[in-house]
Amino acid sequence: MPDKTVIHVIDDDAAMRDSLAFLLDVNGFQPEVFESSNAFLAKATNSVPACVVSDIRMPGMSGIELVRKLKSDGIPCPVILMTGHGDVALAVDAMKAGAADFIEKPFDDAVLLGAIRSALEARPVAQGDNSARKEAEARLAELSPRERDVLQGLVAGKINKVIAHELSISPRTVEVYRANLMAKTGARSVSELMRIALAAGL
Repeated sequence: MPDKTVIHVIDDDAAMRDSLAFLLDVNGFQPEVFESSNAFLAKATNSVPACVVSDIRMPGMSGIELVRKLKSDGIPCPVILMTGHGDVALAVDAMKAGAADFIEKPFDDAVLLGAIRSALEARPVAQGDNSARKEAEARLAELSPRERDVLQGLVAGKINKVIAHELSISPRTVEVYRANLMAKTGARSVSELMRIALAAGL
């Protein structure tokens, strides 16, 4: 029987760590839990982790800072960030820092498991490989000019009200455009939409 894939869970909430460890265990993964980014880094330096699931707001090093640290240290490990304070600006920061995904608490178990499996299957894109960019551009090809305007506002981390004001439309209309963006690109979450936009160079 092959070894179970080790998933590192970092959260300063003990109840959250326990519930995530249980969820991962019953779904065939081997969870290792840590109460902080520093505790994880002290243990994880000896091997490259398969995948990290981390809270974004913690005492000490935040989840986004952890993503940047792993990247600067050349550790090619996908990090899925969780937050109870989900907003577009945070998702953008997380994706730009290099997070594999961004999930808002409370989330459905299937959402987290799907994000982990996607992160494990994804292969790092080689520097000279334009396939990811071409695929992202193809997913944005059907957008209208106004939908692109709204998407650029989202990538800049702006809230609906600000985007609406800048484009002289109502916040409700921005919500309609956001729904169109999700439908046309096939994005299942804001973080996936951000990843597509960033990959396309927006």
